[in-house]
Amino acid sequence: MSGRNKEELKGVSFLGNQNTKYPDNYAPEMLESFMNKHQGNDYFVKFNCPEFTSLCPMTGQPDFGAMYISYVPDQIMVESKSLKLYLFSFRNHGDFHEDCVNIIMKDLIKLMEPKYIEVWGKFTPRGGISIDPYCNYGKPNTKWEQVAFNRLINHDLYPEKVDNR
Repeated sequence: MSGRNKEELKGVSFLGNQNTKYPDNYAPEMLESFMNKHQGNDYFVKFNCPEFTSLCPMTGQPDFGAMYISYVPDQIMVESKSLKLYLFSFRNHGDFHEDCVNIIMKDLIKLMEPKYIEVWGKFTPRGGISIDPYCNYGKPNTKWEQVAFNRLINHDLYPEKVDNR
């Protein structure tokens, strides 16, 4: 199997670019995509961002956590460096944890139209409580719509031991 040709990489500009500008606030325009060469296969792609940060919209204080994104691609995939830049753009963005995971999921759905996607934020405690919002989506009128429902109602059936991270 050969590598990717220029046509397959059209639209990918951040990868390998030494002059990348890092956004200082929420920037969905940073997301780039490329063609899935394995559209006949169902498979998961998982991204782990252990250094996700955003701001509390009320106090302006920083919130720290890990962001986990898993998806089953259809025709389009997200390019990883652009995803990193996009996630880093939340650093000065003020939103609640629940909003962040839903915004991320919706932006990725808009970009890729995946078969299935889930976004799970696991934030460190502030004020003595940690918040771990989870959201998901399955493409309507496909088997993935039912997968999303089943995953949602069972996603925390066996929660991990939380030790204040």
